[in-house]
Amino acid sequence: MIPQITALYAGLLGLIYLVISGWVVRVRMQQKVFAGDKGDPVMANAIRVHANFAEYVPICLFLILLAEMQGAPSLALHLLGVALLVSRVMHALGMATLPHKSPLRGGGALLTFLVLFFGAAANIGHALF
Repeated sequence: MIPQITALYAGLLGLIYLVISGWVVRVRMQQKVFAGDKGDPVMANAIRVHANFAEYVPICLFLILLAEMQGAPSLALHLLGVALLVSRVMHALGMATLPHKSPLRGGGALLTFLVLFFGAAANIGHALF
């Protein structure tokens, strides 16, 4: 079985990661910070937006992948995938400017946590029952 649903969302999230990476490079050029953050709050913020995406997306995708491999319904997988996409875009947009846009950042974080919870619960439930 080829995990086509997970592959779709992994590809879309990969493109978003590429956009965020390009944005970080642009911030580096604008701020003239070519390594680390040099104490620049704009640069530090851009690095955190990028890192936060990199921290949460892999585990969420892994949970979706395992659920798909265990035969989870397509609708459930798509709901998790769309929620992950939306949550990560919301969070990145909410953090992209200083000061942060709290509703986007917080809403994105909450939605990400829901994907983590439901993905984990689905995998645990399938493993136990």
